[in-house]
Amino acid sequence: MKTKITIVLALLIALFFKNPLLAQTISKEELTYLTSDWKGERFPDGRPKLPDNLLERAKLIMIDDAWSVLKNEGYVNQFEGNWKSVNDMPMTGRAVTAMYLPSRPDLEKQIKDRGAKQGRKGNTNAWPIDILAKGDLYVADAFGKISGGGIMGATLANSIISKSGNGVVFDGAARDLQELRQIKGFNAVVRDFHPSYTEEMILQGLNTPIRIGRAVVLPGDLVIVQPEGVLFVPAHLAEQVVSTSEFVIRKDKFGFEMVRTGKYSTGEIDSQWPDKIKDDFLKWLEKHPELGKMTRPELDKVMSKRTW
Repeated sequence: MKTKITIVLALLIALFFKNPLLAQTISKEELTYLTSDWKGERFPDGRPKLPDNLLERAKLIMIDDAWSVLKNEGYVNQFEGNWKSVNDMPMTGRAVTAMYLPSRPDLEKQIKDRGAKQGRKGNTNAWPIDILAKGDLYVADAFGKISGGGIMGATLANSIISKSGNGVVFDGAARDLQELRQIKGFNAVVRDFHPSYTEEMILQGLNTPIRIGRAVVLPGDLVIVQPEGVLFVPAHLAEQVVSTSEFVIRKDKFGFEMVRTGKYSTGEIDSQWPDKIKDDFLKWLEKHPELGKMTRPELDKVMSKRTW
């Protein structure tokens, strides 16, 4: 029995020294395991690295269509609404996640002491910003705190956009609204704005699974921000969600034209298509190269799962 305990302690000590920020992060192996359905490129820490072109394509789709694709795949806890924002500018990006807790003196001391030994600078709300890369979108669970919950002001916002070229999604607050509005290309989606600064809260999780309202977020998720709210798309479903949503846009444009000209009724367009409509759609698409290309097998596949 003593031998087994000794072995377990040795493993824990080895893991601790391998990852001295264990209380705030998960290992590359664990993150890779949690996102094992993703088969593409990864960041050195194991976070899925969605392609840049996919992030750009996602800016052009509709969040309603993307939500429907996820629901069809059984992912029903990926959307959260009821936000305030700096502006209505849509955003897409790869999630970098942070989890905050209410402050507790002993926990806060240990976390900050450990961070100092790692060379981390400033308060813990600056630490997630240091790891941002281009195309990332900083997503924070700040437990909905408003007064004393401003984990970002104008200074940190300038750092965020310089590192990621993106904005933030905070289940908490931000400050300096007027100055934030002057940062070109920046948007922040938060629960509210408040003049207070960060008080009585501590960073406890960095690139770990988090909860944003009713939504579950993993590091590397595709984050889609539109006026309706925020959708968190699992990395391994991102291509499917974007490509299907792109098709819905094409389908709608085709349908609008067919209904206006009287060639097909709304009932025919808004149901499973027979071969005749599929053939007409592909011919129509050839006349609209700006909407992209599609083969008959691709059309059959996307129509087979139609729930939108």
